[in-house]
Amino acid sequence: MLTPNEASANYAPLRNFPRRLNEAFVTPTGGSNKCHISDFPENYQILNIAAHKINILWYRGQAAEKCFSFVTVDILTKANTLRPKCYTFFDQFGCPCKMSPQFALERPESALRAALIVIAIFTLGRIIALALSPIELYADETQYWIWSQTFDWGYFSKPPVIAWVIALTTGLFGDSDFAVRLASPLLHGATAGFLFLAGRTLWDSRTGFWITLTYLTVPAIWLSGAVISTDTPLFTAWSAGLYCLALLRREPSWQAAIGLGVAIGLGFMSKYAMIYFVLGTGLAILFDTPARRALLSLQGGVAGLIGLAILAPNLIWNAANDFATVSHTAANANWGGELFKFDELSEFLGGQLGVFGPAFFVFLVLALYRAIKERQAFGEHALFLAFFIVPALVAVSAQSFISRAHANWAASAYVAGTLLITWYLLQGPRWRRYVLFGSIGFHTILMVTLMTIAASPALTEAAGMSNSTKRIRAWQETADAITLAGMERPYSAVVFDNRNVFHQMQRYAGELDRPLAMWLRYSGPVNHAEQNWPLAERFDGEILIVSERPREIPRMREDFEDFAPAGEISIALDGDKTRDFTLWRASGHQRITRDEAYENRWTAVDLARRGGD
Repeated sequence: MLTPNEASANYAPLRNFPRRLNEAFVTPTGGSNKCHISDFPENYQILNIAAHKINILWYRGQAAEKCFSFVTVDILTKANTLRPKCYTFFDQFGCPCKMSPQFALERPESALRAALIVIAIFTLGRIIALALSPIELYADETQYWIWSQTFDWGYFSKPPVIAWVIALTTGLFGDSDFAVRLASPLLHGATAGFLFLAGRTLWDSRTGFWITLTYLTVPAIWLSGAVISTDTPLFTAWSAGLYCLALLRREPSWQAAIGLGVAIGLGFMSKYAMIYFVLGTGLAILFDTPARRALLSLQGGVAGLIGLAILAPNLIWNAANDFATVSHTAANANWGGELFKFDELSEFLGGQLGVFGPAFFVFLVLALYRAIKERQAFGEHALFLAFFIVPALVAVSAQSFISRAHANWAASAYVAGTLLITWYLLQGPRWRRYVLFGSIGFHTILMVTLMTIAASPALTEAAGMSNSTKRIRAWQETADAITLAGMERPYSAVVFDNRNVFHQMQRYAGELDRPLAMWLRYSGPVNHAEQNWPLAERFDGEILIVSERPREIPRMREDFEDFAPAGEISIALDGDKTRDFTLWRASGHQRITRDEAYENRWTAVDLARRGGD
């Protein structure tokens, strides 16, 4: 055993290490000796205890390496959030802190490198999967592609960013289905990068790395990475906004303020669900002192003005188009029917287990409860993040109870949710880490398996998943069959009663040289297809009607002088599923006025029909 003098000669700077460690890190705790590291990782008393133990080791003559081994294994295990500060301190003090592999991610540069590698692997893997995928575009993707053919500041049901992104990728890489979807894995990679930066800003680089991996393996992101949707650019804007706001909470920064404004503006131009981010910002101003100080300042005001300036062209477009997008968004709420549905609420909440992952969602709810109840005692950033999670979950849960809601309508909550749940599971008892790592592995294995099955009709049928894939199968075969029927006679137009089929024909029926049009069920257009390609109110030529909605045929017949059957089309899908159409030859179109009397009459017919069924 070394004597103190020998040890001092061996590594002189160690002599004052315990005292300087205390001075650098230990914060008074009001005289309390209690230290609950699992619940309060910022509790600095662990460093006080560690400094005392190092002092004992030192005066017992232990060598410098053993003292620092203690620091690595004990302090860095228990005082999670102080790790980066410890390394900085060691470097300034001149101490050779050698790391074991389990702590390799504690070094900021190591964590950043690891995060970039993970993002690159997932992004490249998803791009390769898209290139090899035999799955055609589903109807919403096709609609976005159609929008991308014409630049505008807004479209019937969505703001414009999704169309701009597709226009960019197809302009660079061609008009294939792969090019239409290419932006999705790239944007998810960017989102993961912003979440790493946000996690590093709020906590440390190690937490940022695990946040990155958690986000990329959430079930909804596995699915979203294989398609192109408005959620994808929304998540990127949301994560960038959180990162910039985290920077602003820490210290004033014009770069962060400008970034926040740009993120808010582009978020709204991606999807109006960005309103939940603004609601979260409002809650942060009310209840989070650092956020209030940052946002109620000149920089916060500039951020707001930038966001509004970016959104302004879309607001002007909406005003010039009778607020079409806003009206469509409100119509989706569907509050005109039967209200208060417990079954819809249960279905929505159950769906969140699939969107975010079963364990993640359960523990997220627990973390939100503790963040709201315990506030700063639970963690200084937990309540702040809760403000960007709760509004979407509460609002869409209420919507599902009042009427209906799709499971993905609250997906924006899980951007901040990924930050909170990852941090929470990295703290406290070891079993929480098992939940985190196990969920990442489970989600990856499950989703890779399901997506492999979905890519193969034979596997889909064997797995009994035929009903889940019927909307993404055989659109080229469908288009070929409708093209053949449409070319049998010199029809003046081919008319549809389903906007999804109509858009798929625009995409895949390139050989059909007849004009395509939509029959209007209501007094005005209720979707983009009806808005831009309606069958004229008066049309004398002979047309082919392709109907996928048998219940609409009696209404449709009233609009024509001549209306006769022209055959059927049945397209085989997976298993025993088929896509069926009835064909009708019609002429002399004169749209009957869709007034209140018309609607009342057909409502009565529908009720009588249901009673007969």
